[in-house]
Amino acid sequence: MNTATAPRRYNGFAIFLHWLLALALVGIFSVGLYMADLPFSPQRLKLYNWHKWAGISILTLSAIRLLWRLSHKPPALPQSVTLGMPGWQVTAYHATHVAMYALFFIVPLIGWAYSSAAGFPIVLFGVLPLPDFVSASKPLAEMIKPWHQYSAFALAGLVLLHVAAALKHHFIDKDGLLARMLPGKA
Repeated sequence: MNTATAPRRYNGFAIFLHWLLALALVGIFSVGLYMADLPFSPQRLKLYNWHKWAGISILTLSAIRLLWRLSHKPPALPQSVTLGMPGWQVTAYHATHVAMYALFFIVPLIGWAYSSAAGFPIVLFGVLPLPDFVSASKPLAEMIKPWHQYSAFALAGLVLLHVAAALKHHFIDKDGLLARMLPGKA
């Protein structure tokens, strides 16, 4: 593709998917933190079900986003940005994106596996029962449980790193990199 005709920013659908997933991740992580220490109650059961529904929705949204990304080449980093970045930052940029995409799938799949192993099926929106990801097994559930938390915190850490880097580019470097993913016109 000619660099003169290459897109400088993400298209509208990619921007929509990015911000929808960002809001969904903040919401589900916040609810996850809140519900983890609640005493057993109807409220806790309701939040756990909501958390599972949101997790499956995020898994679906992540699949749509990945398919879109694979079928629609994202705009390349502007040469003015890459020339101003040390090599380790370019490597970190790519590694962070790959790790986040992997965790978009890993976190909900581990949650689904934990729910199945614990013997709590996922009934999406209270009407659509999903198949168990693994067979019910209390020892397996106990083994899986911390990995859902570890992977969720790893994703949260990468998201914070991603946000910090975007804000650094916007406010310190003033290189316009963040504008490529902001809604509205360029």
